[in-house]
Order: sequence, then C-alpha cells, then structure tokens
Amino acid sequence: MSSGNPIVQAHPCCVPSKQRAALLQISRAGSVERTRTTGGSTEDMIKLDGGPFWMGTESAEAFPQDGEGPIRKVTVDPFFIDKYPVTNAQFGEFVGKTGYKSEAERFGWSFVFHTHVATEYVQERAPGVKWWCRVNGAYWKNPEGPESNVDSRGNFPVVHMSWNDAAEYAKWAKKRLATEAEWEFAARGGLEQKTYPWGDELTPDGKHLCNIWQGDFPDVDTAEDGYHGTAPVDAYPTNGFGLYTITGNAWEWCNDWFHPTWHVTATKLNPVGPPQGQAKLMKGGSYLCHKSYCNRYRVAARTSNTPDSATTNISFRCVSDV
Repeated sequence: MSSGNPIVQAHPCCVPSKQRAALLQISRAGSVERTRTTGGSTEDMIKLDGGPFWMGTESAEAFPQDGEGPIRKVTVDPFFIDKYPVTNAQFGEFVGKTGYKSEAERFGWSFVFHTHVATEYVQERAPGVKWWCRVNGAYWKNPEGPESNVDSRGNFPVVHMSWNDAAEYAKWAKKRLATEAEWEFAARGGLEQKTYPWGDELTPDGKHLCNIWQGDFPDVDTAEDGYHGTAPVDAYPTNGFGLYTITGNAWEWCNDWFHPTWHVTATKLNPVGPPQGQAKLMKGGSYLCHKSYCNRYRVAARTSNTPDSATTNISFRCVSDV
C-alpha cells in the first residue's frame, strides 16, 4: 500500500475512510452462511447460551439511514465472546509471533483526532470532519503519531485497527469476529430493548458507565467520565453477561458487510449480513460519541467503514463457537 493514499469524504458518523477502498469500489464476496470457528483459547471469554432476543430499535434517537429498525425477534446459537476488547498487549503478542504489520503501518499513516496530536504532525484534515487529521507514522503502536507509544497502555484497547487487521488477528487466535446479531445479543447483557447495556438512563445516579464525550464536541471534552481518549478495557462495570466496555471507548468491528435494509428480509436464525459489500459493520460507539453529533453508543446503533480504514477509535473483540 502506498503512503500517498488520499482521504475520502468522511462517513456521516465519527469514522472517516481511506480513499483507496472507495475508489476501487472493493466488493469482496463472502458466504451468507455463518462460519463456525473453534479451537482457540477460551481464557477471558464468556460463554453465552444464546437464544431469542428482540434486536434493533424504533426509538426516536435512531438514525433511520443506518437501518437500526425494525425491531425483530432474532435467535442466536451459543457462543463464546471475549470479556474485553483485544488489548495492545495481546495485539503486540500477535505481532511478535507472526511479524504482522497492520494496514495503518503499511499505509504509512492513519487518522488521529485533532486534540490528540501536535499541529506539526498534521498532514491534512478529512473533508467535512476537520477534527480528523492524517498523521504520518500513526498506527497501533504509535497511536498519536511517531512520538507516542503504548508502553503504559498494555490493557487499553488496541486501536488503528482495520477490519482486515481484526480478521487476521482473529484467524491467528483461532477465533472470529462476531456477527451483528451475536454482538448485539452480548451487548444487551440479558436486558430486552434497553437503550444501553445497563438500562435506559445514560448516567444512573450521576454515574458514568461508559467512555464517551462530555462537553462541546469536537473542541472541548470535559472528560467527566475520567478519560479524554481511550480507557483501560476494565475501566467500567460489566454488563449483565460480564462483558467490559462493550459500548463507548472504541468501535468494534463485526464480521458482517453493512447494508441498511438487508436484515429486514434476512433469516431470523443466526442472521448474517449480505454476501458482499463495500463497508463492514461496526458497533458500540467510541470515546468521541456525543449526543449532539453521534449518539451511536446505544446498543442497537450501527455504522460502517471500508475494510482497510483505521482510526484512533476503532478496535475489536473476538468470538468463537461452542
């Protein structure tokens, strides 16, 4: 990949895209069957029994263009899911054993949020969302650019992850990425049709339960939840299934291709996305989400990005089959 790849117009959410994927109109065929994966370690994974649940939302907060609705009854088989997002320490182990280079590293640059990088490192800004800066040398190990590192962030979610990076890690770990239905089932933590993994109130009794933006987006983050950027993967209480930071903190890739209406007619038993597409689905929101711009930290919310795009607020976790 060339380091000269320009920036494409940003996605309407808070995750810009690289132009290479958009220009080539990448459409990679994939099975509409759910791929079963077993054999990896289940340490720090939670076994979920699966079963039926009400997926999606028709809330007034929903983004209709994203296809958050309609509410439909979906059933998933039992599966294991990582208790935490994949951390810097875990991804570093993968890199150390395989020599893998992330796509951001191969591109030679990645997107960094404007308040997290010195002006002299900014090459250009993303069209339409000037708070995203192209920074040469930014990748998972140097998340804010060449002079940054993750030495003290071993238990933080690894970021600057493209979907392709996430899929390669999952394959190495003998796991896979979750389908959207599996991710949402897990995120709900056993609650039916609640806005967040813990209920309908964002800050019950004034307590912050996830890492999102407080203040005036995109310039002033008061960090009332304790963090200006990503937080440790265990920074907040678990949901009802024992999962940490399933919303906020960093977006999590799902295996499915994104489509705003595919799920309306798709099977309701272990549903997966369409067989091909140009963007992969992401769930959970990030530390940059704010009610004034992108309140996609709700469990039913969804967005997407091209498979080779990466930013300081995109990560992932893995699942495996029982």
